[in-house]
This record gives sequence, C-alpha cells and structure tokens, in this order.
Amino acid sequence: MRHRRLLVQVGVAAVLLGLLALLVNNLAVNLIRTGLGLGFGWLGRPAGFALAETALPYSPSDSYLWALTVGWLNSLKVIGAGLVLATLLGVAAGAARSSGNPLLRSLAGGYVALIRQVPLLLQLLFWYFVAFLGLPAAPLGGLIKLSNQGIQLLGLNLSVEFCAVLVGLTVFTGASIAEIVRGGINAVPRGQWEAFRSLGLGEGLGLRRIVLPQALPAILPALTSQYLNLAKNSTLAIAVGYADLYAVSDTTITQTGRAIEGFLLLLFSFVLLNLLISGGMAAFNSAVLGRLKRSR
Repeated sequence: MRHRRLLVQVGVAAVLLGLLALLVNNLAVNLIRTGLGLGFGWLGRPAGFALAETALPYSPSDSYLWALTVGWLNSLKVIGAGLVLATLLGVAAGAARSSGNPLLRSLAGGYVALIRQVPLLLQLLFWYFVAFLGLPAAPLGGLIKLSNQGIQLLGLNLSVEFCAVLVGLTVFTGASIAEIVRGGINAVPRGQWEAFRSLGLGEGLGLRRIVLPQALPAILPALTSQYLNLAKNSTLAIAVGYADLYAVSDTTITQTGRAIEGFLLLLFSFVLLNLLISGGMAAFNSAVLGRLKRSR
C-alpha cells in the first residue's frame, strides 16, 4: 500500500513537470517567433498615456514602470477600503440574519438573496451608469457633496469610477461575508445565548462580547477566501474606467506588445497581494485561537 501511494505521488509529480516543461517550451517558441525576446527594458520608456485618477503625481511623460506603480496604488486603495467596508457590512447583515427581529431578518435575507444572484460585472455597471452618473449636484451639509463628477467627503475627492467600484465590491462581497458570519454564529451553542441573557445582557452586547468572539474560529478561514476573491474581483474595475493595475497593464501591453512580460508583472503583483492577505489573516487567526485557549 505504501509503495502504491509513492508511485501515485511520483506519477503526479511527473505529469506536473511534463506540463511545466510544455508551457516553458511553448513560451520559448512564441518568443522566437515574435523576435521580441524576453526583457523588461521597456519599463523605462515614457508611457505616453494619461490616467484619469492617480494617488501620486503622474504625467504621460513618466515611465511605464511609474504608470504601473500608480495603477498598483489605485488597486490597493480600492481593495483596502473594500475589505474594511465589506467586513462591516457583512458582519452587520450576518448578525441581522441571526437576529430575533423578523424585520431585520427579512431585510438581511432579501439583500443576501438578491446580491448573490446578480453577477458582479452587472452590479458594477449599475452602480456606475445608473447610481453615480445619475447623481444630481447636492451638497449634504458642509462636509459632503454629491454630483455625477464624484463625491467630496470630509475633504476627500472621490471619483465616480472609484465610488462605483468600491460600492460594487463592498455590496457584492458583503453578501457572501454575511452568510459566513451567520454560519459562524449558528455554530455557537445556544447555551451561550441563554447564558448572556441570564446575566441581563442585551442582544447586541451579548452578540459582540460573547457570541462573535466564539464564532471567529469558524468564520476566519472562509472570510480569508472572500478577501482574496475581493482582491481578484477588483480587476473588473476596467469595465467602468477605473485606472487600477489591470487597466494600466492592459493599456501597456497594447502599446508595447509585451504581453508575456505584462502578464508576468500582473501575476506577480496579485500573488504578492494575496500572500499578504493570507499571511495577515493566518496571523490574526492564530492570535484569536491563542486568546480563546487562554480564556479557557
């Protein structure tokens, strides 16, 4: 039996190595046919295209490398804000789905059921073309101003494209997080609910102090997957004209013809981002488990 397992593992490894060799061979053949070779010297040449939104100063005379860096920062901006807002929305909706209030349960259930049935691309197009481009100029106090040119919030000027992508990612991912939170809450023994009620704690306080901390070990692994999905789904921002890393890479590849190098840079960037997210969540999960063990 042991020898059989070893043979299976060797066979699988041989197949994987064969596929890798085939891919490398195809890559080499295609590079020879194009006559371009494999190189990254073009990153220092002027990009020659403008970006509608930049986190740092940028002009078309700047290099392709700087354009990709600005696009990368734009991606980080929408992904970071989306992770925070989707978590808050998902936790609130998940808690509402486990609430004893029938109205809250119905509203949260309707939100989850509707959002999970509609593709994210359609939702992004809705938020961009219907919701934000249709905004009339309307100041809301001295700190917030809405218009179809963007949103001014507490001194920040947020473009329509950024807002559409952020809201779309938040609402879409929040629905999946809500189901994860609901499942984690339901995994906590009902005796814990009865315990905090017997102590006179309200539903909201008991949920935050007693139930959610115990539900975290069941929530975090699936939550990590949703965070990774949000980061990957952010590439759909190209559909509404947001200048994220994918959009800048697409323009760069079109102009330079360096598809292989462009896709390698894109691949490396998202692998690095996903490793950071996974590593951060793994560290947080270990801290939560350690704290629970100490409390016992």
